[in-house]
Amino acid sequence: MPHILMRERAWPSTIPAEPRYPGLARALAQSPAQVIMEVAESGLRGRGGAGFPTGRKWGFVRPDPERPPYLLCNADESEPGTFKDHWLLEHDPHLVLEGILIAAHAIQARRAFLYMRGEYASLLSIIRQALEEARRAGLVGEDILGLGRSVDITVVLGAGAYICGEETGLMESLEGKRAYPRVRPPFPAVRGFAGQPTVVNNVETLANLPWILEHGAAAYREIGTVDSPGTKLVSLSGGIAHPGVYEVTMGYPLRDLLEREGGGMLPGRRLKAVVPGGSSVPVLTADEAATVTIDFESMQSAGTLLGSGGVIVFDDSASMPHLLQAMSRFYADESCGECTPCREGTGRMAQIVDRIVAGAGQPDDLDRLLRLAGNIEGRTICGLGDAAVQPVRSMVTKFRGEFESRLRPDAAPTPNWQRHGHGPRTARYGALAEEAARSEPVGGRPTYRQ
Repeated sequence: MPHILMRERAWPSTIPAEPRYPGLARALAQSPAQVIMEVAESGLRGRGGAGFPTGRKWGFVRPDPERPPYLLCNADESEPGTFKDHWLLEHDPHLVLEGILIAAHAIQARRAFLYMRGEYASLLSIIRQALEEARRAGLVGEDILGLGRSVDITVVLGAGAYICGEETGLMESLEGKRAYPRVRPPFPAVRGFAGQPTVVNNVETLANLPWILEHGAAAYREIGTVDSPGTKLVSLSGGIAHPGVYEVTMGYPLRDLLEREGGGMLPGRRLKAVVPGGSSVPVLTADEAATVTIDFESMQSAGTLLGSGGVIVFDDSASMPHLLQAMSRFYADESCGECTPCREGTGRMAQIVDRIVAGAGQPDDLDRLLRLAGNIEGRTICGLGDAAVQPVRSMVTKFRGEFESRLRPDAAPTPNWQRHGHGPRTARYGALAEEAARSEPVGGRPTYRQ
């Protein structure tokens, strides 16, 4: 299996005169339009979670000398269970820098930013040393390789927030503002960082570019599947014998990853569930995990997402209510508060799950959780609300028995008016609101204080 990303490079203190970035040299020998076409033909899809075609994303930027574009490398890596970008930045920073320069040339950007999450401060010295080596070799700055192309790279360290992994939140943070996601349109390709056209790419996405430009789109297409070419870096953690970062060809069976690379379950334990793409994607049962492959289409057909490739393994000792409690608290804490459904809904879901875990759950709590999930999903500016919904909906649905065992059978059901808001006067609309308003008088404690 070709290893595109985890290649070994020796970087001596003495920088040789010849080009050190062969993929960049080939890119600079072509026009930006040719580079975009090459990447589009390779079928490379974003590795940050969404899986959007990279070449198509670049194509949205329209060259305009009066509005120079920016390239932002998203190294915020906030998704729980994901640590592949950290591995790349630590072990092969030059691969990432070369990818940044290739992408900047493709969209005709003269400035690029590498935005790293606050918890990655330990990597700053590694990145800055690699950047200085590249500058001394004439690979960053003015007139790169004497080919007339100039690109400067600035490293920025964020404060550490999940929301900064969202591209418009990242741009707000980079501008020195609170990381509130932006309403779109306008999209970043039209009006992004500093009001200029902007492209945001994930670290792993950019790390694929040097190989593609050096070997060609056709060679890249031969790896992986038709709709998901190339390889994928997988962050493997949880109840597994050999956790770590593994590079696998797209289409590789998830079961083989767990048994071969991961070494199987811990002694005496059996597989119970797997989260295949970070905590924000639906969980898979053991039976479902045995049938899927590591690519976008297979995961989608199984009702989940490949996401960032953060594979978290749970064995039969895991308590799904306790796991959901940790995830729900995380998303409630990381919600930026800009959108009411997310700000109020994530906190309310966390409160209900806390109550269930404590053994004080009410008979209708599970249905209330699912109803809350439906009221949050698709109603927020960014995807954090949707991310918080996925573990709630999938765990409650697939492992409902574990949650029901923690409910209090003697607890009285919640009054109708409290199921739909803080009183009948604030019930949203429709038949349920009308029924609530007519059947119960206003009274009792508001739901958010239960």
